[in-house]
Amino acid sequence: MLPMFKKEMRTYFTNMTGYAFLTFMLLMMGMFFAFMNIFMGTASFQLALYGANITFFILVPILTMRLFAEEVRNKTDQLLFTSPLSVVQIVLGKFAAALTLFVIGVGITILFPLMMSRFSVDMPVAQIAGSYIGFILMGACCIAVGLFISVLTDNQITAAVSTFAAIFVMFVMDILAISMPTSATASLIFVAVVILAVAFIWYNATRNVLTSVILGAIGLGAAYGMYLFNNLFFDGIIVRALLWFSIYARFGHLGVGVLNLSDLVYYISFAALFIYLTINVIEKRRWR
Repeated sequence: MLPMFKKEMRTYFTNMTGYAFLTFMLLMMGMFFAFMNIFMGTASFQLALYGANITFFILVPILTMRLFAEEVRNKTDQLLFTSPLSVVQIVLGKFAAALTLFVIGVGITILFPLMMSRFSVDMPVAQIAGSYIGFILMGACCIAVGLFISVLTDNQITAAVSTFAAIFVMFVMDILAISMPTSATASLIFVAVVILAVAFIWYNATRNVLTSVILGAIGLGAAYGMYLFNNLFFDGIIVRALLWFSIYARFGHLGVGVLNLSDLVYYISFAALFIYLTINVIEKRRWR
């Protein structure tokens, strides 16, 4: 993992990617700081971090678009995957490098609340610290999504646009959830589609038709049985499922200084899921 991490960090700072990322991040954070804190005269720097969430749409695609897409385009992916490093080490090394660069940029912005502390006797330290933790965790989730998308294409522009679209959807998931039907019947159909998708993913991973069919049949049977026994269980399940993918919803807790273990586990699990999917895609590609 460490050799890959060093290689990626070296790459970030031997071309314009790392400098462009840090410049844009500090520029945007400075603008939010000036507007939210200086012009409005408030010491609540967490407001600037709230507003700066919009920068994920541009920052993360810049950071992740080349991670694997460039390897495929330059035909160096086969050389990379036949190196002594395992796929897990390669993926984790690339993810760690991107996250480190992101954390470096976030760390520099700590200068803003430190400057304010000289002129304020009532700094909301807990809220600012919680907002920083939430900001970094959301960044880790978005980077993991961008990493996964980068491994699916050999075109950096396609990877960047797709990552932008994916992050945008995650941030508006609350709005999408509100517009979804909440009836038990609609929820049953949604659950059935999810079960069939899981069965297909299982088949795609194992190429075993029998176990995939059994898995799908058991899942559909269990869902329909639950619907007949107590259909109230399905009320609003679409909304709950979509809200699970809303990484922004949990930022509110951290932004007020409330450090919930469930929120931390969610962010870590979300990032780990997409890292696992990235590893799985590469493993399948190696054995074709």
